[in-house]
Amino acid sequence: MTADEAAARARAIFLSESHEFGCAETTFMVLKEAFGLPDPLDPSAAMTLNGGVAYSGGVCGAISGASVAVGLLASRRFKSHVRAKRVAREVIACLMDDFRAEHGAVDCRTLIGREIRTPEQHRAFIDSGVWRVACMSQVEFVVRALASLSEGKAWT
Repeated sequence: MTADEAAARARAIFLSESHEFGCAETTFMVLKEAFGLPDPLDPSAAMTLNGGVAYSGGVCGAISGASVAVGLLASRRFKSHVRAKRVAREVIACLMDDFRAEHGAVDCRTLIGREIRTPEQHRAFIDSGVWRVACMSQVEFVVRALASLSEGKAWT
């Protein structure tokens, strides 16, 4: 899957009318699909990572969802768990540096400029439409940056 195809797939999932999947789930599913990993439509491992882990405002869910997908890919790519873990961490650290340079931060609270922990705060966030622009841009950035890993690029 090319970077453009990954971004288009993410856009289709994230902006669907049902708005069923958050940033972490969308990123996780799209990258699993791009990497050829099993069960690409199962977002369950990433469902609590949206909004910076349980809407806490921590690290952006797109980065967290990507971290899980990259870990799965690395574990399949390398026989040594120690090497897989090292390479996966390096890939995500580089992604975080690039993400911070592009978006100014890596934490959800700063990126969206609001708290979303309570149901009322989350509803106000959804109603504001911020997720359609800011979060979508962040998800696209992450899937574009990592889609080429499926071809073995950027692995050491």
